[in-house]
Amino acid sequence: MTRVGVVLLNLGGPERIQDVGPFLYNLFADPEIIRLPIPALQKPLAWLISTLRSRRSQEAYRSIGGGSPLRRITDQQARELQSVLRQRGVEATTYVAMRYWHPFTESAVADMKADAIDQVVVLPLYPQFSISTSGSSFRELQRLRQADEAFARLPLRAIRSWYEHPGYLQAMAQLIGRELEACHDPSRAHVFFSAHGVPRSYVDEAGDPYQREIEACAALIMERLGRGNPWTLAYQSRVGPVEWLRPYTEEALEELGAGGVQELVVVPISFVSEHIETLEEIDIEYRHIATEAGVANFRRVPALDTDPTFIAGLADLVQASLAGPEVDLEQAAALPARTKLYPQEKWVWGWNNSSEVWNGRLAMLGFSAFLLELLSGRGPLHALGLL
Repeated sequence: MTRVGVVLLNLGGPERIQDVGPFLYNLFADPEIIRLPIPALQKPLAWLISTLRSRRSQEAYRSIGGGSPLRRITDQQARELQSVLRQRGVEATTYVAMRYWHPFTESAVADMKADAIDQVVVLPLYPQFSISTSGSSFRELQRLRQADEAFARLPLRAIRSWYEHPGYLQAMAQLIGRELEACHDPSRAHVFFSAHGVPRSYVDEAGDPYQREIEACAALIMERLGRGNPWTLAYQSRVGPVEWLRPYTEEALEELGAGGVQELVVVPISFVSEHIETLEEIDIEYRHIATEAGVANFRRVPALDTDPTFIAGLADLVQASLAGPEVDLEQAAALPARTKLYPQEKWVWGWNNSSEVWNGRLAMLGFSAFLLELLSGRGPLHALGLL
């Protein structure tokens, strides 16, 4: 029987307080997270930002128990998916490949080789495609594949995104429905989708399909839910001085509160596992903002985690992929033909005016803030939310 390796891609997260700084460094050292015109500055800037952000981030992780549960949950998802696939007659072994923390992608590749896997299915745990999530992970896996002849010979099918899949939509609708039923007035409660944001330039300049897929996904979930509740989509977790996708979650919450919304059901639409953005940012920070704005009943839909309907949907995706043609990692990571290039690749071909402006400002602000911090203990990064 053909041995199938299913690689689950995710971001990763610090499991202990002492992991926070190194995790942030890995995150900001990725040029698909922050773009710089001079590649040699990438690592120094990553060190600077991770150093300045560590204290605040450590406080956030302490508020949720001292570390991220993401690895534990992803491992559970992998085990459940493997079990379902084997029950269906697929000789599958699942592997977790995190982008910025253990277990790294290299570990997953080494384990597959040791297990003598015959073919590979790459499944990102991001329902919607973005340059900064699935795209970055695909490209990292492709770099490893190009450097390893044995790995390169394995047939591979990469699943680009799956926000339209019926199993995912059904699982989300079920979880939302339960929270609505717990409201005082289920028919009037406002459904609030909060998605992780990306810089506006990713969509406008690089052609990232993320915003389009998020908007379509929210509409499909509401259609599957089959209720007439009012709903809103907003974006959270922005960093730095550049414009990100709007509306911002905190501003949208304030507007809804000012508009008299009393019951709010918050849906973490782009997250399939509980982690810092759900447990601290939504449950603590945004709950406080909404309550201050006048929302009386703030309810948060749990992340999918190991929801049986969701896991069954992932198994459907793997089986459908195995039944179809090979989809290589370059195909899976591709951007629209009109752009062709990932954001950081623009620096190979020439300067882009808007990118030059904001990247130059970001680099200048970062290094200026570092000097100011050394001299005064305060700096402009406080105003940018980096401290």
